[in-house]
Amino acid sequence: QVHLVESGGGLVQAGGSLRLSCVASGQPGSRYPMGWFRQGPRIGREFVAAITWSGDETHYTNSVRGRFTISRDNAKNTMYLQMNSLKPEDTAVYYCAAKLFNPTGNYEYENQWDYWGQGTQVTVSS
Repeated sequence: QVHLVESGGGLVQAGGSLRLSCVASGQPGSRYPMGWFRQGPRIGREFVAAITWSGDETHYTNSVRGRFTISRDNAKNTMYLQMNSLKPEDTAVYYCAAKLFNPTGNYEYENQWDYWGQGTQVTVSS
């Protein structure tokens, strides 16, 4: 069992920045990818970004590439999402996820992830 807790969401104007954090607990010693998904007011949950355990491989959806940066600090059991140049269409609940049982590939598919946080709201005003 992995427990995930997100923080860092809030209200920001278009063009602004936020940094989301996700703290993981449980499964000590396990090495697994982590990722971010989001669910906006009119869409289902969509993939945002993913990072491998070592951090040497990252993946992004096209709409955030160049604006968002995913990173992790394994010593702190924490993953981050630095979001810059935010747009109103980035408004969503952002979810942290962990991929234990099938750790390689298929990062963009929601059903490939095993554990989820409760989400943190990000609202970008125009």
